[in-house]
Amino acid sequence: MNVVARQSFKYSLVGYLGFLLGSVSAVFVFPYDMEFYGKLRYVLSAAEIVLPFVVFGLSYANQKFYLQAEKFGKQSNLLSLSLMAVIFNFIFFLGIYFGFNYLFPNIKHWNFFKAFWDLKWAILPLILILGLSQIYNKYISNFKRIVVPNIFENLFPKLANLGAFLLFFFLSVPEKPALLFFVGVCMLGLIGYAVYLNRLEKSTFNLSLDFIKKDQLWKQILDYGFFGLLGNVGNYLSLRIAGYMIPGYLSFEDNGVYGIILAITSLLTVPQLGLANIAAPIVNRQLDEHKIEELNRFHQKSSLALLYLGIILFSCVLVGFPYLTFLIKNGQLLRAAEPVLWIIGVGLMFDLATGFNSQIISMSKYYRVNIGITLFLAVVNIALLFYFLKYTDLELIGVALATTISLILYNAAKLIFNYWKFQVHPFSMDMLYAVLVCLLAVGIVILIPEFSSHLLNLFFKPFMVLVIVFIGNYYLKIVPLHRFFNKDFFKDMYGK
Repeated sequence: MNVVARQSFKYSLVGYLGFLLGSVSAVFVFPYDMEFYGKLRYVLSAAEIVLPFVVFGLSYANQKFYLQAEKFGKQSNLLSLSLMAVIFNFIFFLGIYFGFNYLFPNIKHWNFFKAFWDLKWAILPLILILGLSQIYNKYISNFKRIVVPNIFENLFPKLANLGAFLLFFFLSVPEKPALLFFVGVCMLGLIGYAVYLNRLEKSTFNLSLDFIKKDQLWKQILDYGFFGLLGNVGNYLSLRIAGYMIPGYLSFEDNGVYGIILAITSLLTVPQLGLANIAAPIVNRQLDEHKIEELNRFHQKSSLALLYLGIILFSCVLVGFPYLTFLIKNGQLLRAAEPVLWIIGVGLMFDLATGFNSQIISMSKYYRVNIGITLFLAVVNIALLFYFLKYTDLELIGVALATTISLILYNAAKLIFNYWKFQVHPFSMDMLYAVLVCLLAVGIVILIPEFSSHLLNLFFKPFMVLVIVFIGNYYLKIVPLHRFFNKDFFKDMYGK
């Protein structure tokens, strides 16, 4: 097994471990105090929203221009200048932030900014830590080392979350030291990046401008970084903005409840984690060789596989969720938010059904279109969130509606573009059969009489969903289960 294969395998293991840690914590630990968990989510979300402006796409520039810098032995120079640029951008942001609050002192009391001001002592240092960490993360990837950086990027924040919560709730540590512990663990991750890089490459801190002045390389770096900024802004604003806006209009407790619902629904996207790495090179080759028929067949079969796995998981979650809420602390708050689970799940199902829309665009000459569509998603999501939170009484249901509507519009835009440019689409009749079978399974299982034990219901009801779905699949032959979990299934999707 070569280094790339080993790193990919270990990377996947770390990813699934992080998912498991985050999900178990969200379901069985964080419900003990939804308000403090909501603050933890807010601190990270607020920092991540500012993060793209501080990094300015320079993390990706350290991948794009690494080989060019290595030819002249200037890779350490590129890294040093990128780190210093992030620090400069952060100082510039601080000047704007405090200057704006000085000129308009009442702004810190507005819904949208109040929580940020109150928690600035945790959010501001976290912005710098995450910004520097991103530079190190992408730079280290040039060495084909992705496992250790993934530990710092994905596992450390989850451990920081869990550790801060345990300190606050179970060990009665005051709120401020507990939040600072969260920031401190992220700081340890940053130190870990620096130490690990030093093992890979003995680098020196070099702030000379000679290399980037040559042939005006700095213009290319800024241009590339600008496109990275646009992509990151759209991505971060579309995915993190709810965690930032909820405390401004509702409460930290609501933010905690919403975070736990999201953690539960993240189970539905697990099928994407494994198939995403398989899809990209296949899509790239089919586009490069202009094999559009083959691409369309692969698109439809892979989308069916994603939807089928996702909707089975969703059906099991739907019938088991009410009983789970009886078994965990403060479950009544989650039970009251059950419509949020249904609404977000619908959006995620549409996302799975559209398959690898983004990869098709990204691997084509129209890759910049993804940036525009992502920015479109961000604008629509923010506008809808603002409307539902400010002008309706729907509260978290409104947040879920905003997220789902945005996700559907986002994928619909990519669908239309791919059909217009490549005449490919992900839909098939088997998808309709899969949806109908799962809807029927959920309806039947909900009507099945309950046991007196919530724990027994939690396992029995999802099990019955699986039985009904597999019976339906046996007669309708939606997906060939005898080939689903081995390499032959992917060969079949690939057209071989």
